[in-house]
Amino acid sequence: MPTLPEVQKLGELLKSYRRRGEASTGPRVSLQSAALSDVGLVRSNNEDSAYAGPALVAVADGVGGHAYGEVASSVAITTLSALDGDIAGDELVYTLANSVQAANERMGELIAERPELHGMGTTLTALLCSTGNRLAVAHIGDSRAYRLRDGALRQLTTDHTLVQSLVSAGSISAEEAATHPRRSLILRALDGRGAAHFDLSVLRVVPGDRYVVCSDGISDVLTDDEIAGKLGMGSPVDAVARLAVSALEAGSSDNLTCVVADAVEGRPEPSTSPVSVGAVADWHG
Repeated sequence: MPTLPEVQKLGELLKSYRRRGEASTGPRVSLQSAALSDVGLVRSNNEDSAYAGPALVAVADGVGGHAYGEVASSVAITTLSALDGDIAGDELVYTLANSVQAANERMGELIAERPELHGMGTTLTALLCSTGNRLAVAHIGDSRAYRLRDGALRQLTTDHTLVQSLVSAGSISAEEAATHPRRSLILRALDGRGAAHFDLSVLRVVPGDRYVVCSDGISDVLTDDEIAGKLGMGSPVDAVARLAVSALEAGSSDNLTCVVADAVEGRPEPSTSPVSVGAVADWHG
């Protein structure tokens, strides 16, 4: 988990924006989103889970095998889905950080109750929008979040993987990382063992932004340019379908899951219904 001073610093920054009126500068923004999850071409079960709502979008990619990754990803998404409502900007980071930690603690409780779950875990990448125009990003593992703004794609998260640590250290290139034999080894996950060490950041949202959160079943086989091309047209529903089909055509060997969310001005439409997909859709824990 980010240290308490780090969380407090982000929270105080948002409070200072609020005092100066910056947190409410511009229109209120909500998310119009769509989600899709598919077992893929190789796996027999889907360990990914995702949520798409007007204030929250999130993807969790379960690990651990024996179907227990499904439990971990479902716990993470179920816990965070309670955040999908009106949250003031200065409460944003505290609320998201506490929820991620609560998901991790719930996994620990389940492992204590059911020892066979020991070893399960999940990535988690979540975007939470405030009642103003701020977006908090929580991230652990190798699922990813991107933003498409004015045609330019920006990766908002950094993979917690062995190969990314080697790239960051200058030991290998990004091109070498793409074919490294241990490219799937993650260094951090929610696993119910001790405090979760996740990244937390805050961004300003602009109407017209398009966000995508996806599991590595998509990001491992599609380049940034390919992702940007699939995101650049149509509705969120169209975009998630294009990303999934492209990943399958590229031969993805993993479960694949994505959420695409458009930042739009105003409150969510009353008819907007959140959706959960993947393992969590069938979970009754």
